[in-house]
Amino acid sequence: MKSITINGSQRESVGKRATKALRNAGQVPCVLYGGDNSVHFAAPELAFSKLIYTPNAHTVVIALDNGETFNAVLQDIQFHPVTDRILHIDFYRLYEDKEIAMDIPVKLHGTSRGVLNGGVLRRNRRKLRVKALPENLPDFIEADISKMKIGAKLYVTDLENELYRFLHTDNTVVCQIKTARAAIVDEIDEDEELEEGAEGAEGTEGTTAEGAAAPAEGGGDAPKPEGAPAEGN
Repeated sequence: MKSITINGSQRESVGKRATKALRNAGQVPCVLYGGDNSVHFAAPELAFSKLIYTPNAHTVVIALDNGETFNAVLQDIQFHPVTDRILHIDFYRLYEDKEIAMDIPVKLHGTSRGVLNGGVLRRNRRKLRVKALPENLPDFIEADISKMKIGAKLYVTDLENELYRFLHTDNTVVCQIKTARAAIVDEIDEDEELEEGAEGAEGTEGTTAEGAAAPAEGGGDAPKPEGAPAEGN
């Protein structure tokens, strides 16, 4: 997974006054959890733009002015309810031998058969929460929807991988193809069409047209038995 470096400075004071002064100076107060002691630091608000305002998932390298560096992931973020400015960010420290839970974006590829027939693609989950070692965290989860028909659903179990595990129930739907007014019924698979065609050919082999052996209506009289009297006598 790609990482973003955040250059910050360690905070000496963590009171409300110090926090307010940091925000007024364009700095964002942050806390790094996961170690023996929490690390309090601050960084410019613009330094977090590539980490927050993106659909992609990233790990973070926190580089402090005292020379310390930490590998971490974004855990929580608080925004101002009116201005949407970043008020506070929490990070969680990464360890190579400890699994970490993280939300990973889902990337769909392929053109759905159901969509081509007029169905509507509905994305139930754009991100999935996975748990894995830091080195096994994917940049995104890839899902092929090209074979999905109208009414089909893609479950989280269809995307299982040995490198990570999903923190969702097995019946979690990732996406589905919904029926629309303009949708048409999916055609039968080619194999089914060939099979039905073969069965139809076998059923008609060796048969004659209905009524072919019967005499035509109003045709010649049937032969009379020998010695029968002639008509009109």
